[in-house]
This record gives sequence, C-alpha cells and structure tokens, in this order.
Amino acid sequence: MGSGKSTLGKHLARLLNRTFIDLDHYIETREKSSITQLFAQHGEDGFRGLERLALASTLSLKEVVIATGGGTPCFFNNMEQMNQAGTTLYLQLSPEALVQRLLPGREHRPLIAGKSPEELLPFIGKKLSEREPYYLQSQIVAAAELLSPEAYMQILSESWTNK
Repeated sequence: MGSGKSTLGKHLARLLNRTFIDLDHYIETREKSSITQLFAQHGEDGFRGLERLALASTLSLKEVVIATGGGTPCFFNNMEQMNQAGTTLYLQLSPEALVQRLLPGREHRPLIAGKSPEELLPFIGKKLSEREPYYLQSQIVAAAELLSPEAYMQILSESWTNK
C-alpha cells in the first residue's frame, strides 16, 4: 500500500508494450463496487476471497503487468501462484516513507481510513512486519527509497527484455 506499484507498473507495461492491470481496479470493475464498499459489504475475509478469484483470472493472461493490492500476496497461496506465473517484484519502503505517501489519500484506503497521523505510523509498521515475510518471497526486492522510478524502470526493462 503506497509503494508505487500502480505507477511503476503502468510505466513498465508501456515500456514493454504490455497491458497494465491494476488488480483493485479490475475487482471494482468486475464487482461493480469500490474496494471500500466491498470491504464494508463483505468484510476483509470476503474481500480476500474476491481478490483471490480476480488474481487467478489475471494470472492466466499473457503479456501483462499486474499491480496487486498490498495484502494480495499475504493470503491463500497467492504469492506462490504469482511467482509461478511470472516475475514478481517487491518495492521495499520504510514505514516512515509509506506514511508520508499514504497520509494525503488515506480516506480512500479501507485499512487506514479514519486513522490520525499519530496512529498511522504504528499501524503501517505493524502491517509491514506482518506482510514482509510474504513480500520477501518476491523474485526481485527493490529498495524503492534508494533509486528514482526512472532508474528502476531501466533496471526492470533490462531484466524483462532479457527473458
């Protein structure tokens, strides 16, 4: 959440002449409801089931770049399936950097909507410590605070075009 998956994914897809899929947007279109509404309607467990089905249907597509939600790799066997289907990338950021990115638009994110700036850092730190074991199963771990998005685009495009 807030690492830049969608932004980087769009650039990478354009560079590689592939279709970009934002999994959250895909789910919203498929379910005709926002992620926030789906969380409210079905709870997190229900949403994760919908997310699992959406992930399975997108992983079978060819020539795509998929940006998943931050929780996607952490449920069911999603991370294993993603690693089998293609190249996975974790954009690694510190909790402090994530808070700076998430603070302005937190009301649009169900897990952090309504949290004060003081509550956000401990919450993000806790979520990250819970999720990072899954994220670290990615085939590429990129320290996203160290390089510009353009530098990562160059590295990733070389990595993907050499496959």
